[in-house]
Formats: sequence, C-alpha cells, structure tokens
Amino acid sequence: MILAVDVGNTHTVLGMFEGHELGGHWRISTNHALTADELRVKVGGLLAADGRGPMDVQRVVICSVVPKLGAAWEEVAESLTGRAPMVVGPGLKTGMPIRYDNPHEVGADRIVNGVAAFEAFGGPVIVVDFGTATTLDVVDGDGAYVGGAIAPGVETSAEALFSKAARLSKVDLEPPDKVVGTNTRTSVQAGLMLGEAVMVDGLVRRMWEELGSKTPVVATGGLAPVMAPICETVGHVDVDLTLRGLMLVYERNA
Repeated sequence: MILAVDVGNTHTVLGMFEGHELGGHWRISTNHALTADELRVKVGGLLAADGRGPMDVQRVVICSVVPKLGAAWEEVAESLTGRAPMVVGPGLKTGMPIRYDNPHEVGADRIVNGVAAFEAFGGPVIVVDFGTATTLDVVDGDGAYVGGAIAPGVETSAEALFSKAARLSKVDLEPPDKVVGTNTRTSVQAGLMLGEAVMVDGLVRRMWEELGSKTPVVATGGLAPVMAPICETVGHVDVDLTLRGLMLVYERNA
C-alpha cells in the first residue's frame, strides 16, 4: 500500500491507497515541534487503529509546506519502508507545466491539487482550497498551472479578529441563517463565513472573465464541506483532492 502525506500549516492529512482506492484516512494537527521519532509513534498508532501496521506501507509520497516537518516526515518514511519517499518538488515529475513567474514559489499542495482537478474535470478548472489560507488555483485547458490567488483562511481571519477585538468572543465557525445578524455571535459568523464566501465568489467570477469561460470549480480543504454550500460558484467538493493528486504523482514517477 502507498501512504500519501499532505503536511499543511494547520493540519496534516494522511491516506492509505491500495491501487486507486483510498482506504485509511486521517487528519491530525500539525505540530511544528514534533521530531521524526514522535511522528513515527503517531503513524504507528493511526495504522494500528485501522487494523494495519508499518509493514503494510510499501512506499510514501509527501507534499509539505512546512520545511522542517517535511524533513522529519522523510525520515519517518524511510524508516517505515527502507526507501526514500517521493517528495513533491523540483526533480519529481508531476505531468503539469508550471507557468508561474518563479515556479519554485508555488506550494507543492497547490500543484498536487491542480493535478487531481485536471485529471477529474479537464481544463480549464479552478481549485479552491479552504485551509490556513484560502487559495484559488487555475489550471488551463492544456493542463498547465497558470497561477491563482491567496487570501487569509476563515480560521486565520477568526483568530486575528478575536485577538485584536477585546469585546468579541470566539464563535463556532458555522454559517448563519441570514446576513443581517441580530446578535454578536451571528454578526461575527456572517462577517467571517458569508464574507469569505462572497470573496471566493468574487474572485472566481473575475477569474472566469479572464479565462473567457465559466470553468468547473472544485473545493477542497478541511472547511470545504462547510464553505462550499454557501459559495455560489463552487460546484464540486472533494476533501481528498490533495491525497488523490499525490497518488497520481506517485504513479507518474513509479
């Protein structure tokens, strides 16, 4: 089986693939201070909870936006399989040309999302990833990554708001029934949740104008199931898009 690992700033998502089938699937908090030994214990526990063991892992493929943890995960992968993992980055074939001013600036997760989205929907296609940052990425009709937009994620915006506004208390991140809040809780929820949705819809519509057509829009990330229904432009949700992209990259290099 192949273990796919997506190391994000807030969460790390892991998935076990048997062929094209995604079996075990886990989401854990990203702790920048963890060592390879501590990560190895975590992985062992997750595998055991799913009735598996380290011997079931034949190869590991990784994308990481946290350099320090990326190195630790590489060490874990090699200890599990006895082989160096595939790491999304320079030198690894993704099958996706990158038409960015500086290709090295593009996060590995954004490229992997684009690979999976193009495989599923063709191009042009837009991916909206609701994570620590809300990113919108565009893949053109030729299957090339051409760029996108980056904005603060919902949780990031909420943390900034609550840390700076002394009289505002934390609220659950769930969309309110209406825009005009009648108390502080629903007013904050309207600003955070509906405001984020309006921003995404506005950016997508401007991207459509630049592309000259209304392309498919697929949402991913931990908050995608909550945010997608309140976005008018998002037509598809796949919370496992990054993992599927990692598996595609693995197959293209294996």
